Amino acid sequence: MTRRDFLYASAMLSSGVLLNANSNLTSSTFTSEDDFIIKASYMSEESEAHKRTWMSFVANDYIWAKEQIPQVKEDLARIARTIAKYEPVSILLNHKDIPEALDLLGDINSYKYPIELISFDIDDLWLRDTGPTFVSNQDGVKSGINFNFNGWGEKQEHTLDSEVAEFITKRAKAKVINSNLVLEGGSFEIDGAGTAILTESSVLNDNRNPDFTKEEFEEELKLLLGLKKIIWLKGIKNKDITDAHVDFYARFTKVGTVIVSRENYKDSYDYDITRENIRILQNSTDAAGNKLNVVILDNPDIFNESYGLDDFAAGYIGYYLCNGAVILQKFGDTKADKNAYDILQKQFPSHTIEQISVDGIASGGGSIHCATQQVPLG
Repeated sequence: MTRRDFLYASAMLSSGVLLNANSNLTSSTFTSEDDFIIKASYMSEESEAHKRTWMSFVANDYIWAKEQIPQVKEDLARIARTIAKYEPVSILLNHKDIPEALDLLGDINSYKYPIELISFDIDDLWLRDTGPTFVSNQDGVKSGINFNFNGWGEKQEHTLDSEVAEFITKRAKAKVINSNLVLEGGSFEIDGAGTAILTESSVLNDNRNPDFTKEEFEEELKLLLGLKKIIWLKGIKNKDITDAHVDFYARFTKVGTVIVSRENYKDSYDYDITRENIRILQNSTDAAGNKLNVVILDNPDIFNESYGLDDFAAGYIGYYLCNGAVILQKFGDTKADKNAYDILQKQFPSHTIEQISVDGIASGGGSIHCATQQVPLG
């Protein structure tokens, strides 16, 4: 039975009715209000064709330091300009930021693909985490999952950002799925064939899902994303705002192959974490029972400290796949940057590698992947 053929039988679809005595899943999880049998949703892998990319253009002074703000906005514009070579880009921004965005983007009608600016008040730029996760069901009905963004466990102001997922989903004319889980898009990585990788620290955490057992959490996430198996990394709590999102540590490049970061600075907590991740993944199998091919990608030793060091995310795993291109970071470490370029080109031979600097965004603990969210074509 494939994930697209999987059927999930519901007892009743009236609001709040439990599906079974041992499950937290309710009717609000699903896309249909009329049928008694719900066809399972599935999430497309990021390398599959996109309809567009969503981003935001924001660096509010109640979150970002004064010296970071100009560079962060330049970085966001650079990402958008680069993606617009390959697919349309929709950008959320506070109304007051429109003139600055236009100044940095230039003529938004001059790119191969359109860039559209949409006035919508937001707190921060991390659309991977605040935006919806798009899925489709067996009948091709597209939905956006709202995973109840709570500021990474109430660590940051998020009143505005908590509205982003529903807004984008409705703008995309898709159905809204309101999950019972609290998590972020950067906390899971899928291969598109039923396997996901997550860190326990970022989702099995009392600041997100205190009332869920591991088994209950798996049950709902598997149902929503069309998963058969979850590979768990331990992660680490309270070292960064995300509690160790997996999209800084490991990504599938294709079914059966995962690229994983390795930190070589021994005083970093990630020195041990990344080696533990490598060991776990090298001893793991995917949903089909096949052992994973693990490709190690070393983090840079040299990077720009001008915009802050404490939260700087120095790693290449946070690349973004768009139609025909890999948008990859560079840090000014010539050897490490080239190694990352070569490894990603080997993994994605039919894609153009666009290697760009986004040091402002990195100084806030994020990556290109963190700032983007795809809408699948299908």
